[in-house]
Amino acid sequence: MFLILLLVLVVLIAVILRRNSDYWKKRGIVQEDGVIWKFVFGNCSLAEVYKSVYDKYSEPNVGIFLASKPALLLRDLENVQTVLAGDFQSFYSRGISFSPDDKLADNVLFIEDFGRWKVIRQKISPVFTTAKLKNMFYILDRCARDFSENIADHVDFKRKPFNCLYTYTAASIGASVFGIDTKTKNTMDSPFLDMTSQATSPSFIGNLLFTFANTFPTFFKYLGLKAFGQYEKFFIDVVRNVMDSRKKDTVNRHDFIDICLQIQEQGIMKDSTTGYELEPSVEILAAQAFFFFVAGVDTSATTLHFTLIELSNNPDILNRVHKEIDTVFEGCDDKLTYNDVEKLQYLEMVANEAMRKYPPIGLIQRKCTKPTTLPVGNVKLLEGDLCIIPVYGIHRDERYYQNSELFDPERFSPENISKLPKFGYLPFGEGNRICLGSRFARLQVLAGLAWLLHRYTLVPQTLKLERFEKSVFSLRVPDSRYDLVPRN
Repeated sequence: MFLILLLVLVVLIAVILRRNSDYWKKRGIVQEDGVIWKFVFGNCSLAEVYKSVYDKYSEPNVGIFLASKPALLLRDLENVQTVLAGDFQSFYSRGISFSPDDKLADNVLFIEDFGRWKVIRQKISPVFTTAKLKNMFYILDRCARDFSENIADHVDFKRKPFNCLYTYTAASIGASVFGIDTKTKNTMDSPFLDMTSQATSPSFIGNLLFTFANTFPTFFKYLGLKAFGQYEKFFIDVVRNVMDSRKKDTVNRHDFIDICLQIQEQGIMKDSTTGYELEPSVEILAAQAFFFFVAGVDTSATTLHFTLIELSNNPDILNRVHKEIDTVFEGCDDKLTYNDVEKLQYLEMVANEAMRKYPPIGLIQRKCTKPTTLPVGNVKLLEGDLCIIPVYGIHRDERYYQNSELFDPERFSPENISKLPKFGYLPFGEGNRICLGSRFARLQVLAGLAWLLHRYTLVPQTLKLERFEKSVFSLRVPDSRYDLVPRN
């Protein structure tokens, strides 16, 4: 089936590209051809391909094609701001269309219908308020502590430490969504680990599906293809069963299922500005729970991984991190709280710099939903045109980050953070569609690092990352290694 799909895709692209080959040139915009083929037939991530285009030109905009679709790669931050925030009504869509029958894709990460997206986002946003995160922190703390205690028993850690980090982020998100089972001795035994790994790890079939959905959405829907169909029954059934059992439970666990039950009790979801109404069915709520896993597990594990790589490369920075962590743990008597995490300011600077140098999502895509004009270059965009924001390229641009290849947490110090380029630091995106779980991810990463580096240190090494795994959106190096040893 997939070989036939690939053949059809190649033929369709070839025909359309021949017809559409001068799309940008006719509009006086510099054009780079063959970009998508460098990814399809190359051995690097799509973000790296975009960075190579970003570095090649000096113009504010570069016309490219995503297979058959015209796309504009943005090199000017004013245009980036316009797309992500200033003219959001013209760019609310990610331009990735899934089948209406793909129930788990019907979440705030992928929804294309503006009214539907807005009303759902409004309803689940309260999960990430400071008060909610404070109440939820006991879950993240328990998972981070279990993770650090079980590192020594994890036979895979020395060979592939990324897998252990992935176990932590999958388990902590699973516990934050469904709560901690009182019978569970080790929260790292997550039933969602295999599902999440299969759903988020790059693969030939996964890359092909996303490329096809992005390039020929109508045909993709016509074929009834599902990106997450194989997990649908399992995940929706789990959400339904947990919600049913919780209705008989009077204990408030402060997890996402509690929020789901509150949403259902409130009845029909309605946006007062658009008038859009939506019933909070189990399927809709399950899709939002699935969003936590798809959006958060791999990206947070990747952030942890890159942070540890750079700490192993920079012993002086690691020593300063240890001193800060030791001070905080001495003050809390090894009982980490939300307020204690807020004291880990240097550790947060280190994690922020890791996401600057290695943004876990290396690109952002938006589709123009109505004719509009970008200010820099006075580019008139038509409905259906795509805009590509090359996050990885921007984060390594010497115009914005001097000595951009250098790992320097001081870029994010209290006195320097205001100097960051506006819309030039985008690990979570920006604007109205900024990552909904960014504050949760911050806590998850800092708690995991705090407990891990409280008990372990890293053997110094020099590891330079030359290439990343072949992936449509992510920057990943899951096979890279470092050695953790117990602290004296």
